[in-house]
Amino acid sequence: MNNKTTHLTCACGTFHLEVRGAPIISAECHCKSCSDAAGRLESLPLPEAIRTIHGGTRYVLYRKDRVSLFAGTENLREFRLGPSASTRRVLASCCNTPIFLEFKGGHWLSVYGNLWKQDELPSLQLRTMTQNAPDRASVPDRAFRRTGDGRLLWQTSHRLDCDGLQSTRHHCQRSYRCLTTKKSSLKA
Repeated sequence: MNNKTTHLTCACGTFHLEVRGAPIISAECHCKSCSDAAGRLESLPLPEAIRTIHGGTRYVLYRKDRVSLFAGTENLREFRLGPSASTRRVLASCCNTPIFLEFKGGHWLSVYGNLWKQDELPSLQLRTMTQNAPDRASVPDRAFRRTGDGRLLWQTSHRLDCDGLQSTRHHCQRSYRCLTTKKSSLKA
């Protein structure tokens, strides 16, 4: 198990949190909910853009028991897209830094990637809901992977498309086998 502890702060340094161990996954989400939320939040004076150059939102997912909130918690404010939304986004109101996204009933927090320094942000492993990207053709199938000695390597990232199925054109380098399922095989 990776026992690394990472200390993160909001842009002004008032709010502090730490994450322990390896993340579940590092992802870029292009779903309508994340896109709508980013658009509304970007109307605030933010310390930096929420969306990537491809229009997605970067998250690093951690189990809730591996995230600790420290100083500045009184500045945390909840933002929901609507009263019945099953997700809530939490911002540090001191500087409008997005902190995390939480799914109702979920065992994880999706911590906003903008909390990391760019060279310390865990490598992108997955892009989701790419069919909603403003220019889907510009969203690369590849992502950088940082090696132990700091070098950057290209790797093919997984993408989950509108049907929620994994689409990939390579074999997975993880311990499980990737399967490419065709949409037509799901029709009854």
